Amino acid sequence: MADMNDDELLDALGVEVTPLKASRHTPREERIIAGFEDILRFHQTHGRAPLHGEGRDIFERLYAVRLDQLRKLPGTQTLLAALDAPGLLSGAAAATPVNVDELDEDALLAELGIGDEPADQNDITVLRHVRSTIEKHAAEEIADRTPCADFDKFQPLFERVERELKSGIRISRRFGRDASIAIGNFFILGGQLAYVAEIGEMLKTISGHDDARLRVIYSNGTESNLLLRSLQKALYKEETGRRLTEPDLGPLFGDTPEPDDIETGTIYVLRSLSNHPFVAEHRELIHKIGVTGGKVEARIANAGKDATYLLADVEVVATYKLHNLNRTKLENIFHRVFGAAQLDLTIEDRFGNPVKPREWFLVPLHVIDEAVQRIRDGSITEVVYDPAMARLKI
Repeated sequence: MADMNDDELLDALGVEVTPLKASRHTPREERIIAGFEDILRFHQTHGRAPLHGEGRDIFERLYAVRLDQLRKLPGTQTLLAALDAPGLLSGAAAATPVNVDELDEDALLAELGIGDEPADQNDITVLRHVRSTIEKHAAEEIADRTPCADFDKFQPLFERVERELKSGIRISRRFGRDASIAIGNFFILGGQLAYVAEIGEMLKTISGHDDARLRVIYSNGTESNLLLRSLQKALYKEETGRRLTEPDLGPLFGDTPEPDDIETGTIYVLRSLSNHPFVAEHRELIHKIGVTGGKVEARIANAGKDATYLLADVEVVATYKLHNLNRTKLENIFHRVFGAAQLDLTIEDRFGNPVKPREWFLVPLHVIDEAVQRIRDGSITEVVYDPAMARLKI
């Protein structure tokens, strides 16, 4: 036996040697097949084809995009016919044909949603065969979205903006290429309202552009930390992407009287004397901002019996005399600037009914004073209140 060569040894052991067959497929076709096998495994697990939809798992959405691309291109059904027992490739109406003769290999693979093999096949953080631009955008769109833990602070903002859209105070406009994005801006993206709550430190991209990480809150109670330039591109490319204008408040002070104008008025700032635990703890920070055409003293005479004043006496900590002003527009300004810091507190009125006062804000007195000065000089439209920093920011 020691004198046997390998073939003789295998023959003596009864092992039949089958010559290796050359692959019938090109490397490109092998990658297409491997990509389709991922879809087949999904079908075997779930009993159906992968579907689109924001609420679905990211892998299912990626497989759905890939399946759409496979259905578009001629020749794939012939290549994959032996594998496609469930009839996945014929499960949707054919899309607009693509002339594959005009595509190079990379372009064809991009159409199929399949790219080059990752270097490390065992790296579970790399999605194998999933490299198309469309799939990357699908992943980016939802990967960073997480539930917003403090959404209750932002919900009043969305409710107010919806009212302002309906009343015409705000309007939506098409987003322009590289248009600016600032804290306090509202947009419509993917059919949802999006609010820019925070902008991180500016950094430079490889191409030399300014960029920053954002905190964006969505009206469905989620948030994301996408990059500023990613938001710009998404808003520009999406047909329904819109920027919401700032409230069209019109002139606060002018020579032409309006129905809601008052010749002489007072902006007043109140501090509550309530013994409610939260109010007592934050008394120096909680303020009510109001506008009246009469005497402030008369306005607050029965504060202890009025849920608007937290059913407690109040003290006047600041007043500002103004002339020929529009009360409604002025109050809207305060709600726009300080909306993110609106007090979220529910109390019971004299009859035991829950009441949620709307004109109290967690804002230091010196910031309110600055806001009034900006109203006077017309620069109030340039700023928004940052609750984290407790200051007005441009």
